[in-house]
Amino acid sequence: MNTLYYGDNLNILRDYIADESVDLIYLDPPFNSNRSYNVLFKEETGADSQAQMTAFDDTWHWDNETQRIYNDLLTGENYTHLASEVSDMIAALRGFIGPNQMMAYLVMMTARLVELHRVLKSTGSLYLHCDPTASHYLKIILDTIFGIENFRNEITWQRTAAKGDATQKFGAVHDIVLFYAKTTNTSFSPVYLEASEEYLGRFRLDDNDGKGLYRLAPLDSPNPRPNLTYDYKGFKPPAKGWRVSLPIMQQLDKEGRLAFPRDANGRIARKHYLNEQKGRKASDVWTDIAPLQSAAAERLGYPTQKPQKLLERIIQASSNPGDVVLDPFCGCGTAVAAAQALDRQWIGIDITHLAVALIKYRLLDAFPDAQFQIIGEPETVSAARQLANDDRHQFEWWALSLIQARPSGGTSGSKQGKKGADRGIDGIINIIDDNTSKPKKIIVQVKSGHVCSAQIRDLVGTLNREKAIIGVFITLEEPTSAMTKEAATAGFYESVTWDKKYPRIQILTIEELLRGAEVQMPPQHGTFKQAPRGKKSGPEQPSLLG
Repeated sequence: MNTLYYGDNLNILRDYIADESVDLIYLDPPFNSNRSYNVLFKEETGADSQAQMTAFDDTWHWDNETQRIYNDLLTGENYTHLASEVSDMIAALRGFIGPNQMMAYLVMMTARLVELHRVLKSTGSLYLHCDPTASHYLKIILDTIFGIENFRNEITWQRTAAKGDATQKFGAVHDIVLFYAKTTNTSFSPVYLEASEEYLGRFRLDDNDGKGLYRLAPLDSPNPRPNLTYDYKGFKPPAKGWRVSLPIMQQLDKEGRLAFPRDANGRIARKHYLNEQKGRKASDVWTDIAPLQSAAAERLGYPTQKPQKLLERIIQASSNPGDVVLDPFCGCGTAVAAAQALDRQWIGIDITHLAVALIKYRLLDAFPDAQFQIIGEPETVSAARQLANDDRHQFEWWALSLIQARPSGGTSGSKQGKKGADRGIDGIINIIDDNTSKPKKIIVQVKSGHVCSAQIRDLVGTLNREKAIIGVFITLEEPTSAMTKEAATAGFYESVTWDKKYPRIQILTIEELLRGAEVQMPPQHGTFKQAPRGKKSGPEQPSLLG
């Protein structure tokens, strides 16, 4: 079954994903390339900090965890498919780069790429999306793990048209996608682009024989072909021979696909008819896929979200319907959404409950009939309590996802989910409940520890201050009777649209939410931005005539 995992992808890969079970891997690993390039190479000192992504704060550090994984790569501990060349490579990189943020990033990526190589089928492919900050180092790592002979392309994607930092250098407008195959048996389907005016302009000739417009292409071989050196109807062969054998030349002639020059010293050419062409094949420079603009229908507010068309091109080129697509850093889930649209099976992994929630609701909004499971989310009160003990913010994001509330910090900054200035708001639900289309706000507080009636009084004050219509109090512990009475005194919000009253203060326990309890409110619109309804995508085969 299609599966979304919460957790560290290194552990998920080892514990859940079998050897050679995946057909295509796409990964867009987090890295804060907006920081000063020099800072990434600065020797790190000070207190240890776990080298993991915290929400959308894409930073890595050299710490005890990084050192442990580095040691494992050197010794082969915990790795069943580690080649000695990988140990030599990572040691050489550290000797050159030193123990800094860049090296920490490369160590963490190497550990994961070793596991990704293990789970990839012999016919599979891997696409690693990055930018020029670290692409050259990542290519060395991939060359070592996958083998130089299995490098296929360094794809350049122009992600923006202009850049404001071009005063002392050329504007940085592109990302890099490194494409590697597992073996020489990897399948690949060429992608054909929409025909441009320039492409259509090449087909100018017409014999008025009903076959339509055509262009001429040389029949000269680009490489020496002694066995294809022959005269044809009095015309001498090109210096390196023909592109085709004599029988094929005769067949082309019979079908009227040859153009003979008037000059005996000229060259025979082949006719390519426009109505028989699929279009221009995509190269390794992609300028035809626009980045997501702020007003794009598919934009969900995730800062590094990629356009779905980009992922669909990769999936169509290197997989077939029914194949398994894996994204180990799935963020807001563009790869899994594209896989779902293209009838592929998929596996997504992310280390934050916020991302898991985004993906879950994105899929349900776009594909209401989609079938998938989520592994790693708490399913019992005791599991929820363990999550709260391990990481209060992760618990908070997970609890908010149970009622489709977005963290109050929004989904665009590294401080995602933190209250800020003690405003007493952990999450927000926006609804439309009148004819003005102006959103009304429902505020949410999440508590994992001791609770009391004073917190309900505070929530009422926050409700009034924020001019919100409903306040929701989510608690891991059972509320006291005093809390229940305090909530009841807050009265009701009356919806004229739905002719219904809703309690202004609602207390919901985690146990109740796990059993299916919901917030009493008018129908919800616009918590996480709703993904547009998805449709099954066919092959990228545009019409040549527009």
